[in-house]
Amino acid sequence: MFVQFFFLLRAHGVPVTLMEWLAFTEALVRGLAGSSLTGFYYLGRAVLVKSETHFDQYDQAFAAAFRGVETPAALAQAIWEWLAEPSGLLGLSDAERRLMEQAMEALDLEDLRALLEERMREQDAAHHGGSHWIGTGGTSPFGHGGAHRSGVRLGGVAMGRSALKVAEERRYQSYRTDATVGVRQFELALRRLRRLSSRNESPPDELDLEATIDETGRHGGALTLVWRRSRRNQTRVLLVMDAGGSMHAHTRLCSRLFTAVNRSTHLKELRLYYFHNCVYDHLYLDPTCHPRSAVPTTQVLRELPADTKLILVGDASMAPSELLQSDGIIWWSMRNEEPGIVWLERLAGHFRHAVWLNPVPAASWEATYGRETIALVRAVFPMFELTVDGLTAAVRSLLVRH
Repeated sequence: MFVQFFFLLRAHGVPVTLMEWLAFTEALVRGLAGSSLTGFYYLGRAVLVKSETHFDQYDQAFAAAFRGVETPAALAQAIWEWLAEPSGLLGLSDAERRLMEQAMEALDLEDLRALLEERMREQDAAHHGGSHWIGTGGTSPFGHGGAHRSGVRLGGVAMGRSALKVAEERRYQSYRTDATVGVRQFELALRRLRRLSSRNESPPDELDLEATIDETGRHGGALTLVWRRSRRNQTRVLLVMDAGGSMHAHTRLCSRLFTAVNRSTHLKELRLYYFHNCVYDHLYLDPTCHPRSAVPTTQVLRELPADTKLILVGDASMAPSELLQSDGIIWWSMRNEEPGIVWLERLAGHFRHAVWLNPVPAASWEATYGRETIALVRAVFPMFELTVDGLTAAVRSLLVRH
């Protein structure tokens, strides 16, 4: 079962390594999980999961591996019946029956109530922890949130939930980065595009602390300030976004990316253009893609150097004719002399670093409308999902030297 759990973790996307698994098994051998499934759950999560973004996948794998392992309700009822009539059970010796009867007699509710009333008379303040007074935590038989095996809960809520119930709650779905996307997460992913350099023509404007210390020492302790040029980001980004049509369903998601990009003050230059379904002779300055806001695509290619990072955003879902034929454009009664695929290849040939972000989940790329055109676009550009994980992988691709 434990080996199956390892492969389930990997299948659910938890990046568990063999060394982490060996560390986990060693912790089990040393008894760090105790003898409970709950202890196993928390120990496994602590050792095997490197980031809270994988907590939800861990919960799903745990539930799949250990569902049905906990005590069934029918067995629990049978145990209670067994405790209620110990003398009628077969297989017990006379001595074992006498011990069972004595144990049952010891569980006198009147005595338990009397003990509780006595504690209440003696106690004059709240108590947390410990093993005697009524309170929270600890091992006292009265209170809540504690760990007494046969205690009575007073107030509060049940804290001893089973590991499987905790796992099946899936409380960490919002931590997932392959499904949850926010502006802040996009900003952090885009920040990896920074390429800092001090090779600029600006005057020295930043104190070089280490050089100042060295020079001060060389001058016998007389303070000698050394200045240097500040490091500035040399990254240029061209963001080209699909607008209208099937992209309406992804407006919210794309607006978060748009907001994150516009907040990215660390870039040397940012250009933003729009297109509808495919890039043709013109790009557009606003999402209406109206001819009055058109800019020739060749002009953009002339103005931006080859080391500009090109990011195209779109679902790549269109009629094959829009991508493969002349006059395939279906926008504002415009015409295109060259097929859209030619323009995409031209962009890919000019910019050394280019990616395509698709808001459609990758699992649907081969089963959705437009799967033919998605496949053709993927042959031109590396395509990634428009999720935090997808954007992070895309940024890594943009940083690879060509």
